[in-house]
Amino acid sequence: MADDLALPEARESGTRRLAPEVRERMIVQKAIDHFATHGFSGSTRELARQLGVTQPLLYRYFPNKEALIDRVYDEVYRWDGSWEKLIKDRSIPIQDRMVRFYQSYSRVILRREWIRIFIFAGLTREGINSKYLARLKERVFIPVMAEVREANGLPAPANASERSRELELIWSLHASIFYIGVRKWIYGLPVTDDLDTHIEHQIDAFLNGVPAALKGIIRSSGKVKGASKARAIS
Repeated sequence: MADDLALPEARESGTRRLAPEVRERMIVQKAIDHFATHGFSGSTRELARQLGVTQPLLYRYFPNKEALIDRVYDEVYRWDGSWEKLIKDRSIPIQDRMVRFYQSYSRVILRREWIRIFIFAGLTREGINSKYLARLKERVFIPVMAEVREANGLPAPANASERSRELELIWSLHASIFYIGVRKWIYGLPVTDDLDTHIEHQIDAFLNGVPAALKGIIRSSGKVKGASKARAIS
């Protein structure tokens, strides 16, 4: 069955032609739905058929399948720069900052296309998620843990091992929110209708438990350093 994407091509000889940027946008939106539904398998010929365009038309806008996938990825995984400013704004209590950040962030990531494309990409396209996850670490995980330490009067990580251990704590919080989308869009399970309140509870549990865990990491790191010095002396 022909769809709206096929119609502009059929009208090339008529009185109306779609602007290239509009047609490209239509292809990208159709591709987002396609990849979220079927993943990244299949040939460009099959992909063009699913999108409702000819293969030559698809190549006119995207030289290969990789280029289209990259364009879809850029479209779906946009980043809001205000998140980083909010995380670091010490005029706002740390709990309020984290609640506001994760409430805003969850509205972006807990969408069908975001979750499903991310999962498909992780399973079938090695490295495609690496850039996003690296950005998440540098712009969210490390700053959040720095703010948590500052709010609790704790020193910065003393070494790479300590940094790695503290990042596992923020990973656990982040994964619990991401997993809401997995339950809904991958497993088809019911999820909470009151996401904002759920996030408030998650942040409350995180901020009540993490300072104690960080103190344990610091103590453990000190013991390791002490043992290393003792071995060196002996």
